[in-house]
Amino acid sequence: MILKLIRNAHFFTPVDNGMPQAGNSQRRVADFEQGAMLVCDGLIERIGTEPEVLADIQARQIDEEVDCGGKCVIPGFVDPHTHMCFAVRRESEFGLRLTGMSYLDILKAGGGILSSVIAIRKTSEKNLFEVTLKNALSALRFGTTTLEIKSGYGLNTETELKMLSVIARVSRQTPLDVVATFMGAHAIPEEYRNKPDDYVDLLITEMIPAVRHQNIARYCDVFCEDGVFSVEQSRIILNAAGSAGFGVKIHADEVHDMGGAGLAAELRAVSAEHLLAASDANIAKLATAGTIAVLLPGTAYSLQKPYARARDMITAGVPVAIATDCNPGSCFTESMPFVFGLSVMNMGLTPEEALTAATLNAAYAIGMADRVGSLDIGKQADFLILDGESPAILAYHAGVSPVVEVYKKGERLKTDGTT
Repeated sequence: MILKLIRNAHFFTPVDNGMPQAGNSQRRVADFEQGAMLVCDGLIERIGTEPEVLADIQARQIDEEVDCGGKCVIPGFVDPHTHMCFAVRRESEFGLRLTGMSYLDILKAGGGILSSVIAIRKTSEKNLFEVTLKNALSALRFGTTTLEIKSGYGLNTETELKMLSVIARVSRQTPLDVVATFMGAHAIPEEYRNKPDDYVDLLITEMIPAVRHQNIARYCDVFCEDGVFSVEQSRIILNAAGSAGFGVKIHADEVHDMGGAGLAAELRAVSAEHLLAASDANIAKLATAGTIAVLLPGTAYSLQKPYARARDMITAGVPVAIATDCNPGSCFTESMPFVFGLSVMNMGLTPEEALTAATLNAAYAIGMADRVGSLDIGKQADFLILDGESPAILAYHAGVSPVVEVYKKGERLKTDGTT
């Protein structure tokens, strides 16, 4: 048994009451000034003020003591939406968008997701692992200790399974907790351009069963958008995925109000993601269903689009999470501090709401809240020491990462992810 004492810290953490936090509850954050945390074998045993934590432990042997110097300590970030398993970057598309070419126009011209498909089908599993590992370790340096990675650049059975194998290897070979999501319904592949319903059939009859047999992915996601998958096609795919035992997620209403958010509510999806164009009526449906809105302010920033209406969602009672959307095209960032700052400055979240969105609600969005997302007794001691007095430093100190130290299960990690 290894006992560690984290002391002389100012702790800020959402409090997990067994469900995602919504409405006014999203800004409720426990605050322990001159706080301490007792960690036993990587799990939190006590947390509170130093006198509370130190009471009655005199006879126990403390193996290691960490003095935080009065700095702010928060839970490790949980990034619940990434596409960081890819072969090559798409920097040239950034220039095209700056000239006025839309994301969907680039996709229709064979760029976007489809160019990533060509690259990833050609690359070896070894090279794909090296790129994905680099992206994941970069996220770790910015304070992400748990993340989701989607497939979706294969768009055939063989390559989707290759991506998921790489994602599983990243989980095994890094300290990160990694949740895999199957997203074969990320786009219509070129060979099915004129017969999209045949591709839907392939997803249902071959790909979903093969992914289920592989037993790596926990969720299935669909890009419900104009020119990609319709609401009815998305419903068919996700019903098949649900029947196969996957949790369901939806890329919903990113560019147009397609009704994807309404479909997410109808299916009781774990999360609806993007939501830049979601309607008031469908936001209300998300609240009723308890579906988590995973918002991606970095994508709005990169695409120069209006941000998702986070304030309206919180007012409506929708639990809000935030994520990087790290991908080679529409948003290439691994930095949750950057996303936190955008959420506060451009989506109107308070620092407390953003903290909950980046930790506890994000953990619920990927089924990890029983282990991570808050500094609660029994959870993993995944935490960050910040160079600041409060989580507001993440928005206040713009353009940098105030993350000083990253701890996973009570172990301080080096910049390469080792302890």
